Amino acid sequence: AGWFRRLLHKPKPSSVENFKSSRSASSSPSSSSSSSAKSSSSSGTSLATSSISLSPVSAVDISASDSPRWDKRYDVCICHSEGDVELVEELVSYLEGQPESFRCFLQLRDAVAGSAVVTELCDAVQNSHCWVMLITPGFLQDPWCRYQMHQALAEAPMANGRTIPVLKDVDRKDYPRELWNLYYIYMALKEKSFKQIRDTVVRYLQELCRSSTERTE
Repeated sequence: AGWFRRLLHKPKPSSVENFKSSRSASSSPSSSSSSSAKSSSSSGTSLATSSISLSPVSAVDISASDSPRWDKRYDVCICHSEGDVELVEELVSYLEGQPESFRCFLQLRDAVAGSAVVTELCDAVQNSHCWVMLITPGFLQDPWCRYQMHQALAEAPMANGRTIPVLKDVDRKDYPRELWNLYYIYMALKEKSFKQIRDTVVRYLQELCRSSTERTE
């Protein structure tokens, strides 16, 4: 009985050792793979940094003499209601005063006296790279604004940055259905919205120049 009790209470070194060795074996690859991952991550970061520093993306000069920007008479055509003339004049002054000296079509200033309204609106759309739609309560009630909006959408039906909707004092539910596939700028702070419009026009013109360069290469 005595030797049987001692046998029951005797530890099993082989099992303990096996357990320790199995833990050691299982943790070893993990730490090894961790250090390998760190090494690879560090290597990837260094390669990425090196790649960026060696191949910087050069800015496109949209004002170069051979730029496709000059293929059209205007950079921006602004569609607006008569009640928003003062705000639009501020926007035009801002855009034309930028380093890029954007060429803007302002109906009251640039339309040819004696010409038909329809002719002038269509000509302005066709001869402009981008169209800013200043959507206000007055815009939604003005049939000529909607006509010009439809002309712009017919000229470039796909969303490629040319049509720039700008909402002011209009609820989202009243956003024109025809423009639902386009993101809009909500004008809360005037200065910020003006900058967003300017940046969008620059982005479109830069993409236009890049595409033109790729086609000629």
